[in-house]
Amino acid sequence: MKADYWNVEDAQVVEKTGKKLAEWQQILDDFKATEKKSNEVVAFLQSDFNVPRYWARTLVTNYLKQ
Repeated sequence: MKADYWNVEDAQVVEKTGKKLAEWQQILDDFKATEKKSNEVVAFLQSDFNVPRYWARTLVTNYLKQ
């Protein structure tokens, strides 16, 4: 896997999820994502924000790697 695999641009994220990375970071901060298992956070994004699974995983991994 490439080292930058989880690095995505705002334009990509907006196109696929409707929100910018900064907005997702705030949502994940508010959800206290660092205190939860990644699968729980992915499920939260899918159920509460209708984010496709691939993009939910991408957002969570990107967030946790920062």
